[in-house]
Amino acid sequence: MTLQRSIDILADLIGFETVSVDSNLEIISYLTKRLETLGARCIETRDETGKKANVFATLGPDMPGGILLSGHTDVVPVADQDWTTDPFQMVENDGKLFGRGTCDMKGFIAATLAFAETLDVSKLTQPLHFAFTYDEETGCLGGQHLVRDLSDRGIVPDIAIIGEPTEMRVIEGHKGCYEYTTRFVGLEGHSSAPDDGVNAAEYAARYVGKLLELRHALQARAPKGSVFEPPWTTLNIGFFNGGVAHNVIASKAEVGWEMRPVQSSDADFVKKSMSDYVTQTLLPAMQAVHNDADIIQDITAEVAGLEPMDDNAARDLVAELTGANGTGVVAFATEAGLFQQLGVHAIVCGPGSIAQAHKADEFLEIEQLDLCCRMLDRLGQRLTR
Repeated sequence: MTLQRSIDILADLIGFETVSVDSNLEIISYLTKRLETLGARCIETRDETGKKANVFATLGPDMPGGILLSGHTDVVPVADQDWTTDPFQMVENDGKLFGRGTCDMKGFIAATLAFAETLDVSKLTQPLHFAFTYDEETGCLGGQHLVRDLSDRGIVPDIAIIGEPTEMRVIEGHKGCYEYTTRFVGLEGHSSAPDDGVNAAEYAARYVGKLLELRHALQARAPKGSVFEPPWTTLNIGFFNGGVAHNVIASKAEVGWEMRPVQSSDADFVKKSMSDYVTQTLLPAMQAVHNDADIIQDITAEVAGLEPMDDNAARDLVAELTGANGTGVVAFATEAGLFQQLGVHAIVCGPGSIAQAHKADEFLEIEQLDLCCRMLDRLGQRLTR
C-alpha cells in the first residue's frame, strides 16, 4: 500500500516544473497542505525574492531532538536534452518510473509523504520532522537558509536522513563544494605601453598560478586514513575569461574556480591564503597604477562536506533499518553537511542511482522505491513503540 501511494504522490510531484530558475511555491504549497492535513506543525520560509520557499514540518510531540527526513524540491533543466517522454509527466514502463526528478530526488519525498500517512501520530514517542528545500542544485541555497532558520529557532534534530539517490546504500561522507567567480577590474590601454595600464588578464593569471600552488599544498594536507578518492581536497579552474583584442590591455577578466574540501580546515586554508595574496600582493600592485583597480569575489556556493564520524547515530540507525553491513562515501555533494554543522548526526540514503540523475529519460526503479518504503516503515515501528 505504501509503495503504490508513493508512486501516486510521485506522479503529482513530477508534474510540478520545479527547475531551479523557476519558483517552487506550488510544490511547497502541495507538500505543506498534505502534511498539515496529517496534523503537522509547518514553518515556511521564503527567499528574498519571495518566489522560493522551504517548508519544515513536525509530527508528534513538541520536544527537542527527533528524526528529520530531508529532500530538495528543485530539479535541473531539461533544455537541450532528448527526452522520449514528457519530462514533467511521470511514465511507468518496465519496472521504472520516468520523469525529471524521479530519482533526484522527488522519489524520496514521495515516499516520506506516503509513510507519514501510515503513522498514528498520537503514538509517536519523539518528533518526526520533514524538511523540503529550494535551490539545492544551484548551491544548496535553500538548505543554508533552512539551517540558519533552525539555528535561530533552537531546533536541532538528533538525526537527519537526506534521501539523495544512493541505491539505498548508507553514505556517511562526501566532500564539500565551494564555487567562486573572481573578477578583476584593471585599466585598459594600448598594448605598446603595458606599464600605463593594469592588465586584468595578467593579474587573473597570477591568481590562477597561486591557486595551482595551493592545489599541490592540499595534497600534503590529506587526512591520514582519508576514505575519499582522491584522499585530499581538490581544486579546479573551471573557466578563464578576459580581454577584447590582441593589442588592447585587458581591463576586465574573470576566473571561475571551485574546491572540494575533505575537511573544513582545508577550505579555511585556501580562502585565507587567497585573501592574503589578493590584499597583500595583487591589489597593491594594481592600485599603485590605478586607484580604482579591484578584485571582487562572488560566492556561488559554500556547501560543507559530510565528514565521516566515529560516533554517528544516523549511520547506525539507517544501517539497522536497511540491514546494511557497511557504509560508503560519494563524490557528489548534498545538504547533509549543513545539518552536520548544525550539530545533527547526518547520513545520506535514498532510492535510485546518481547515474540516472540530470540525464534525459531520468528514471527511478520501482524496486528502489519499494526498498525506501520498507526502510521508512521500519522507522515508523521504532518511533511508535
